[in-house]
Amino acid sequence: MNEMAAVQIVALLGWLILAGSALASYRLKWKSSVKMALVWAAIFTAVFLFFSLVSGE
Repeated sequence: MNEMAAVQIVALLGWLILAGSALASYRLKWKSSVKMALVWAAIFTAVFLFFSLVSGE
């Protein structure tokens, strides 16, 4: 893992925390919150995998 990959992981975690805090501000029920959190996790994972494939690493 090089320095750029570490920066990318930290940035993605930051975005995930930001999305989680935005989700928490809606004060949804637990079932809805878990479902939305899984959707956001899938979105960020897909973006991470896309950029990993594009960069060729």
